[in-house]
Amino acid sequence: MSRMPAVANMFYPGDKSRLEEQLNAFVKPVPEPKGVLAAISPHAGYMYSGGVAGAVFSQIRVPDTVVILGPNHRGLGATVAVNTSGVWDMPLGPVPIDEALAEAILQVSTSVVKMKDDSEAHEMEHSIEVQVPFLQFLQPELSIVPIALSHLNYDACQEIGHALAQGVKDYSKEVLLVASTDMTHYESQETAKAKDKLAIDRILDLDPKGLHETVVRHGISMCGVIPTTIVLDACKVMGAGNAELVQYATSGDVTGDYAQVVGYAGFVVY
Repeated sequence: MSRMPAVANMFYPGDKSRLEEQLNAFVKPVPEPKGVLAAISPHAGYMYSGGVAGAVFSQIRVPDTVVILGPNHRGLGATVAVNTSGVWDMPLGPVPIDEALAEAILQVSTSVVKMKDDSEAHEMEHSIEVQVPFLQFLQPELSIVPIALSHLNYDACQEIGHALAQGVKDYSKEVLLVASTDMTHYESQETAKAKDKLAIDRILDLDPKGLHETVVRHGISMCGVIPTTIVLDACKVMGAGNAELVQYATSGDVTGDYAQVVGYAGFVVY
């Protein structure tokens, strides 16, 4: 099965040359990129969040295989939807699904919330798609495992995080995890930065339970809190010792309108 882009020419250029030109502006590879367990990256239109995403991926040595977890904004399909086969036809070229890893993850799926092989959740979802060009730009041999997530309580997030870590371990090759999220939506710059700091502090402390609870308690409209919580849990199982904030920005930094902004934060976990 071939999945066509849902948001090319809206969130990012659909033309290969124009996309490469934009990615060249955002991605500034460092002399010695890090091998990390995970990245946390925003998923807005590139004109707004591309600078933050580019700063994150510039630092990373991207392996052949990447598991990308994103929020299911439309609510279609399964609660935990894994795309297990086929190809994503992207402007930079086709990106295959790593079927072996996808199956390994499904095999250790939890009993609380069963992961399902489901392509419907991915057909129109942008949160995972917008990460792919950055990864493909840095790793031409890229293959992916996309996982779209609806709302889950913390216990379910923890079990899925453990299952994900076990699936990656069983795969026995280097795998990068990417959590796709934006931060506070449509509040003032001052309020957004204050709320986002609460969530950022929990991520920097490698505290997935605290992140989940903080977002709920303070009403933080962090759309990818579930993917981020799961990835942090998986990273802790995999031995992570550090999380680093690479860059924080808001849409107001681009538009000059600070009355209603969206926050964007990028991290690496290692």
